[in-house]
Amino acid sequence: MLELAQRIQKNRKMRVALVLCAGAAAAFGALYLYFHDPHSHPLPCLIYLVTGFYCPGCGAGRACYSILHFRFVDAFCYNPLMTILLPLIGVYIAVRAMDWMITGGNHVDKKISVRALVWLLIGIFIYGILRNIPVFPFTLLAPGGMWQILS
Repeated sequence: MLELAQRIQKNRKMRVALVLCAGAAAAFGALYLYFHDPHSHPLPCLIYLVTGFYCPGCGAGRACYSILHFRFVDAFCYNPLMTILLPLIGVYIAVRAMDWMITGGNHVDKKISVRALVWLLIGIFIYGILRNIPVFPFTLLAPGGMWQILS
């Protein structure tokens, strides 16, 4: 297995092929979500099923479906944090993949502040707590909660 990883590391064509395959898999996933409405076929959240609490990702399937259909307000109502972070995550993945594809290395992660990542994780954790407080204005953070003020 280590030999295969080293061979991929040294072979630019293999890296390009892997990145293109990963991009194709992501495109097929988006295409599947585009045609399969999560309102009628919801994606179950294990944390919600077990605990009854919303995790920071609850509503993300419906939000991604809405984004694919250019309904950004709907997406924001289902999961505000994910709707804000998704473009940043997409840029990170694209830049990181390009860097690895071209150089075979990881020069992107060295430029990202560990302190910023820690604060981001703390923010996501706090968001996950706040969206479960059953009092206004925290109910706005629950999946679909923003419809309280937008409808």
